[in-house]
Amino acid sequence: MPRPPHDIRLVLADVDGTLVTREKILTPRAIRAVQALRERDILFAITSGRPPRGMAMLIEPLELTTPLAGFNGGMMVQPDMQLISALRLPRAVAEKTLTLLKEHGVPAWVYTSQDWLVPDASAPHVAREQWTVKFPPRVTSSYDDVLDDIIKITGVSDDAELMRRVADTLAQELGASASAALSQPYYVDITHPDANKGGVVHTLERLLKIPATAMLTVGDQPNDVLMFRASGTSIAMGQATESVQTSATWTTASSEEDGFAKGIERFVLGED
Repeated sequence: MPRPPHDIRLVLADVDGTLVTREKILTPRAIRAVQALRERDILFAITSGRPPRGMAMLIEPLELTTPLAGFNGGMMVQPDMQLISALRLPRAVAEKTLTLLKEHGVPAWVYTSQDWLVPDASAPHVAREQWTVKFPPRVTSSYDDVLDDIIKITGVSDDAELMRRVADTLAQELGASASAALSQPYYVDITHPDANKGGVVHTLERLLKIPATAMLTVGDQPNDVLMFRASGTSIAMGQATESVQTSATWTTASSEEDGFAKGIERFVLGED
């Protein structure tokens, strides 16, 4: 039976495709796994590309007491939504990002500290995202009036090959001025350079006084690899790509097979 090489004091999990299923369901087994962590005095925290209030529905069933890392760490809040920190994209970087997405024909969603803005409420994935985060977007034809308050920009397209090229282009063009990575095959997220899931590990390290080496992270997408690298141990979901899986310490079942709970039970709790 594989066992962690050291004590784990905190588990940090991605949300979509990891903690919840494809249909955004938090299963009873996942809830029990988090409860079991609490009984072992192991803290549990979540991070997501979602805005913090799009994670609020998870606070009560999981009895969360740790900071929530929304926007891949771009905005940290307490469970009562009290702001801890917000990392905004510099105005010039936001403008360059929006221009690059437009040049590639990729629609852009913009998230500020207060709002989610889209150019077309009927466009692909908008209704699904609204159902997921439980609040509607604001439709606008221009982002000029929010350029100084942008925390995340998301490019959206169902052309997976285009999105891989766009993610690579954004990473090259923006360099150290921003973090750009796929959060889903159809989403590329652009945030402040310090707003990435590896940064979340180090922020929690500072806030909770728990060394990164005593943290285990769980995720399924390329943007989760940075937190895999930053933490002591990690678990990749079964549906993750090979490159994501090989970046993790262990691999569990898919999100549709209670992979989160199974991974916690086996690799953290030591259960068969």
